[in-house]
Amino acid sequence: MCWQNFVLALVLLCLWGFQNEGAQACTCLPMHPQQVFCKADVLVIKAKVVGVTPGTHVEGTLAKYDIKQRKNFKGTEKLFDAIYTAPSSSACGVTLTKGTEYLLMVRLQSDGSLRISLCDFYQPWKTLSVVQKSLFYRYEKGCDCMIKSCFSFPCCMTTPTECLWTFLPGKMGYDEQAQNFACIKKNDICFWYKAAFVPLRG
Repeated sequence: MCWQNFVLALVLLCLWGFQNEGAQACTCLPMHPQQVFCKADVLVIKAKVVGVTPGTHVEGTLAKYDIKQRKNFKGTEKLFDAIYTAPSSSACGVTLTKGTEYLLMVRLQSDGSLRISLCDFYQPWKTLSVVQKSLFYRYEKGCDCMIKSCFSFPCCMTTPTECLWTFLPGKMGYDEQAQNFACIKKNDICFWYKAAFVPLRG
């Protein structure tokens, strides 16, 4: 029954909260990369980290990563030279490595700066498969769809514009859907699209 999904999701969320209570204060619900991509304030870029300025809790300063932007997948055509994050992982700050190229889903702030947190999506570019890279050209076609997390069986779809993101043993699970599929819309119906293995430049 559908109510089982709701109850189990609440239980998992509570357990997650207790696990992260104390020193680890940052808590993020699992999100498919497309869910992050489709948020209105999110820019998606490929960039190399060229400098690091640590932040501090005492002074209340953010960590700064100087970047060299290589490519823009979503958002303004403006080139950015820095992104900011909280000074520690307990405050949802991310740690990036100087000299590494990343795929970054960052949030544009009202002052024009870019912020990123542990709840956003970021990954070294070289660790992404060709299939994953091709999905960044597909995600936008499904931003009118809703990706619905499924924590128990049976999973229930309530509208034709939903794609179920499953976490079930023996089913198409977390990694498979996150790495190889996009939820796209056609003829007012949303469905999982599996990306083809097509070489991409960049």
